[in-house]
Amino acid sequence: MSGAVGSRGAGLGGGGPVVAVMDACRRDGRGGSPTAVVDETRPGGTALRDEQRRAVAGLAGTSHAVFVSALGDSAVRLRFFTGAGELPACGHGTVAALGFLAGRSGAADFRAVLRTAAGEFHGRAVRRGAEWAAAFETGPVEVRDPDRRPAPGRLDRVLHALGLAADPLAAAGSRIAALGRPRLLVPVSDRSRLATLSPNPAHLQEACDRLALLGCYVFHAPPDGSRVTARMFAPSIGVPEDVANANSTACLAALLAGTGRRTISVDMGDSLGTPSTITAEVRTEDDPAPPTTRTGSRAPWVHVGGSVALRRTFRLRPP
Repeated sequence: MSGAVGSRGAGLGGGGPVVAVMDACRRDGRGGSPTAVVDETRPGGTALRDEQRRAVAGLAGTSHAVFVSALGDSAVRLRFFTGAGELPACGHGTVAALGFLAGRSGAADFRAVLRTAAGEFHGRAVRRGAEWAAAFETGPVEVRDPDRRPAPGRLDRVLHALGLAADPLAAAGSRIAALGRPRLLVPVSDRSRLATLSPNPAHLQEACDRLALLGCYVFHAPPDGSRVTARMFAPSIGVPEDVANANSTACLAALLAGTGRRTISVDMGDSLGTPSTITAEVRTEDDPAPPTTRTGSRAPWVHVGGSVALRRTFRLRPP
């Protein structure tokens, strides 16, 4: 992999790790969610403490950081951090890690077994010119109705914080989906409604924390089956708005599969000036080509991914 290497003060001991900033889930060769990737298996590398791992995303100018370590036999451990702490899973972080690992390996078609706090699954990255087409299989996605009774700490507070308290579609169509951590999927009727949302991060965090939600994935899915648009608000993990969120897109794919729609493409990031696109395809144990890792679960699995490219590399150095 190539990229300009620079120095930057980080308050980390020793020589500091090399950080690769990968743009994950790009759209038409641009944009994507910048994600810091740190290889913790390089010989002579300095092991970081978790409080230092939490600092890496901010030092890299990204919302998330993923730490990779080889386990042998094509298996790789992934750990995900934001400034607020560790996450059990991160979809665009997984896409970024796959692109990074593929570039490091030099293989045109890279495959690996990925192990995270949320489970073990298979990933693949195929070179496409200057980019990698990276995808992985999620674990089973569980989708359920939220408690709609009006009471403190329930759905009405979340919708109010989003500015959607009076939206009948949002109230009737919201679902809780779990993949690693639960999040709220909230439909809106048109793209303009989605584009003008401006939730108060503090109010939304309080409402989401009461329901133990990762955040809210607000989406518009046109009935004609054309491309979906979405925005992800996750102040509870220190991310007011995410450029791209692959795991929430996988959750949406599982929800829409109930309407017969098994494959989706979702545009995100336009409100932040960073266009991103994520693709997702639903698979079940009954499919002719079922998920690679069988669990016996009847819940749908999702094959999710996007294009990824290296933006830059640099070394974190002591101040």
